[in-house]
Amino acid sequence: MAGFHTMAVHGGRDDLAALGVHAAPLDLSTTYPVPDQVAGGEALQALADGVAEASSPVYARLHNPTVARFEKALALLEGTEQSVAFGSGMAAVTAVVQAAAVMSGKPHVVAVRPLYGGTDHLLSSGLLGVRTTYAAADRVADAITPETGLVVLETPANPNLDLVDISAVVAQAGAVPVMVDNTFATPVLQNPASHGATYVLHSGTKYLGGHGDVLGGVVACSADRAAALRQVRIVTGAVLHPLGGYLMHRGLATLPLRVEAAQRSAVELARRLAEHPAVGVVRHPSLPGADPAGLLGGQLRGPGAVLAFTTREAPADVVRGLSLITPAVSLGSVDTLIEHPAALTHRLVPSADRSACGVPENLLRVSVGLEDVEDIWDDLDRALSAFAPGDGEYLDAGARSASSRW
Repeated sequence: MAGFHTMAVHGGRDDLAALGVHAAPLDLSTTYPVPDQVAGGEALQALADGVAEASSPVYARLHNPTVARFEKALALLEGTEQSVAFGSGMAAVTAVVQAAAVMSGKPHVVAVRPLYGGTDHLLSSGLLGVRTTYAAADRVADAITPETGLVVLETPANPNLDLVDISAVVAQAGAVPVMVDNTFATPVLQNPASHGATYVLHSGTKYLGGHGDVLGGVVACSADRAAALRQVRIVTGAVLHPLGGYLMHRGLATLPLRVEAAQRSAVELARRLAEHPAVGVVRHPSLPGADPAGLLGGQLRGPGAVLAFTTREAPADVVRGLSLITPAVSLGSVDTLIEHPAALTHRLVPSADRSACGVPENLLRVSVGLEDVEDIWDDLDRALSAFAPGDGEYLDAGARSASSRW
């Protein structure tokens, strides 16, 4: 098998030589000629049944060649048979819940917090007709019932970078399928399917696209699971636009380089932040005590490029003091982003639940970009140093609570 960097560059491009092109084409067609209406009808039926390809795409809601190239490339990187792309990461999460829990007649979900706030809210809202039990990673088996259709976890976790032993959760789940959100790690650093995960989910908006200009989601899984996801996608219309598929496929070619470069900076920034007098607790898998199960170097091939830290002053005041770093939600872009989870990405998660799973009110999440690390540090240091040590009482209690988890 080719090396990861080689697969990232060449994945999903097997048909280009036959097409006589070097760059993957962007197919914007919404409909396709079907001169043989009988054959076209058979193709439509096959696609509606969930096949990956048919004799004709027929209609863009059923299939798109540009999106299909991206799906093949992502499946290659995740080591799965297939993958299925969606119009957003949340559309992908929704499809997995519908396919694994709702359609199976087992509308109970077990979830390990913390999760991305949107996923958490979807599972707790009851909008999809499922009931969710939240459990610690080592108590998943206790939460499973005969009605459980899905186990959901994210590692490294959003936003506090908690690490979860995927194999251990899979063992507890038994025959219940397990979905792992792999957005933070990317396939560069972690392949959940190799540890038994049934579904590997990505918000492609983040690292896969990598430039903050595309919205999309994707799920890597077995061929039979993928067929069910395509059926959901076709019926609900949660399709990925071809331009999104094109941009995310293009992003995969540089994914390893971007992740590796940003990760190097994140390790250095985490080290410096841990020594800063205006900072409480720093969360990054590279730091001492952050990996009690010893997952780094095995399940997780690197600590990643997202970090979080608690502040001794109001987080909003720290963010206002930044000039280079962009205050914005999302992550995985070429530029460094910072956000206050309690105010934004995790606002819809009840505050008591946030606190219980290690997301204190004074936590800031940083997605490290590709700028020079000294420039990123100068911006952080200047904003944090505006507050004299000991001036703020805002988060000492939260910092102590967070510290007790590591």
